[in-house]
Amino acid sequence: MEILERKEGTVNVISLSGRLDAYSANDIEAKLNSMIDTAQVQLAVSLEELEYISSSGLRVLLAALKKARKQQGDIKLACLKPCIKEVFDIAGFTQLFSIFNTEESAIASFEDA
Repeated sequence: MEILERKEGTVNVISLSGRLDAYSANDIEAKLNSMIDTAQVQLAVSLEELEYISSSGLRVLLAALKKARKQQGDIKLACLKPCIKEVFDIAGFTQLFSIFNTEESAIASFEDA
């Protein structure tokens, strides 16, 4: 699992690549929590390079979403491959997260809010 991070204005963009499973979930959880704990609550997460997500990965994203929203922030997802989007559909997570086709549209959606 690789985690890349950059800032676009007030939005933190996180790109995940590899497998988000029980082995890597703790790393992602620590990263998201540290950002949210330091009031970086506008997060766009690109899943373009994500090959696999397990229930542990879904749990981490959901917990971070709830934590960010408690602080008037949000986590918006971008660039889901069909196989990843299918997992989100099955789990009912497409109803919980704002999902965008591109990183740019996810970032821009924070300005529109």
